[in-house]
Amino acid sequence: MKRSYTPLLLIILFLNACVEQRPNRTATGEDELESLELENPVKKDEIAFNDTVYVPIYSDIYVDAVNQHTLLAATLSIRNTSFQDSLFVSKIDYYDTDGTLVKSFIDNTISIKPMATINYVIERENELGGTGANFIVVMSAKQPDIEPLVQAIMIGENGNKGFAFATDGYSIGK
Repeated sequence: MKRSYTPLLLIILFLNACVEQRPNRTATGEDELESLELENPVKKDEIAFNDTVYVPIYSDIYVDAVNQHTLLAATLSIRNTSFQDSLFVSKIDYYDTDGTLVKSFIDNTISIKPMATINYVIERENELGGTGANFIVVMSAKQPDIEPLVQAIMIGENGNKGFAFATDGYSIGK
């Protein structure tokens, strides 16, 4: 007797597709940012570098008259470019086009090891930000000469065409 596993395989694939995707979770289900939280806060008198960075994000963009807007996935990337010093991030806030706070991504300061990067994904289906969304990232370090890199990468599709573009973060206060 010959068995067909095709229906069983299709059911498994369907059920897997229905599972909520969590792009900002580790393989064990932990929030990536929570796992980087500091146990003891950095003392203010130890801080030599402070910066607030504005990062433009596009949750959707206008494409043409027929397709008024196309939804985009966005990845915020915070990169510690120091070979020796940790970067401390105390705020990652996401604002919509109207300037309303949508979400604060961290409650406690996180530490990014030398030469390490953290990423945070805004899923394509998340329309809360709009065309003028942005992140505010507040960072500090113990050394004054640190130069972190904060960027956003957006990716989307329109019909059979895919596209991606990047934006840089801009210092709005040191």
